Amino acid sequence: MDHVSRVGVFIAVVKAQSFAGAARMLGITSSAVSKQVQNLEQDLQVKLLNRTTRNVSVTEEGAVYYERAARALEDLQEAREQIYELKSRPRGPLKVSFPQSLGIKYFGQAIASFAAEYPEVELDVSLDERFVDIVNEGFNLAVRIGSLKDTSLIARRMASCPFVICASAGYLEAHGTPQKPDDLAHHNVLAFTGNSGLHEWRYQDTAGQHGQVSLSGTFKSDSGDILCRAALEGVGIAILPIFYVAEHIKNHELQAVLSDHVTSPKRDIYAVFQPNRFQSTRQRLFVDHLVSTCKQLPWES
Repeated sequence: MDHVSRVGVFIAVVKAQSFAGAARMLGITSSAVSKQVQNLEQDLQVKLLNRTTRNVSVTEEGAVYYERAARALEDLQEAREQIYELKSRPRGPLKVSFPQSLGIKYFGQAIASFAAEYPEVELDVSLDERFVDIVNEGFNLAVRIGSLKDTSLIARRMASCPFVICASAGYLEAHGTPQKPDDLAHHNVLAFTGNSGLHEWRYQDTAGQHGQVSLSGTFKSDSGDILCRAALEGVGIAILPIFYVAEHIKNHELQAVLSDHVTSPKRDIYAVFQPNRFQSTRQRLFVDHLVSTCKQLPWES
């Protein structure tokens, strides 16, 4: 095994934090992994790893070498991909993350059509409501909803994602329709536990004035779909991203209230990915495909 290949084995050990884990990643034996790391240490005349019976950790020199070597190998891989893609159709792995409901309701067809158009792209699509760690979990990009904050990631805005306050006709008939934000304090407001502002609603009115109101309710969940279902059943008032409720409002199953007030800060749909990296043709094409899809979203047209 040449020097560069040994570097790759060392990087795998650090990522897996064990020889056995690296062996599984590389498809070789643990003893072969250990031997190649020893050979690399001999080449460099330095100890890269601390080894115990329970775990493996990098030495100070190993940490420095890992950071530079991992970046160098990534650059080599990206250069190879770029040259290949100049000569052929896009191919290779593309790992992406979508919020579950948004992905299923509005991007499922787009993802499938992209896969059909570019069969050599190895799509790995994760649908999950959690906030994935793009770097450490190996995602090429993630679709996220929120307000744009300072971040080490690059974000491309694709569409708006307003929040809607809504309830069933039955609930409003029984409990009254809120006429101003403060009225929400007297209603059963369904709470999304994934929101840090669980017990308050921040808003902006048509005059640009900001405010907030305290909320309370008897129903909470970490699932927007469950909250939407509860609103449809007349349990209470929901404050949800529009993609959960757009079709229900269109079909008059839910009624929007306080429409002259908007949730603050404004939320949008973004594609986010790592900065300062070669963006493969497959990734650029995929993001462009998503942006085109977003133009057809019912609240964007």
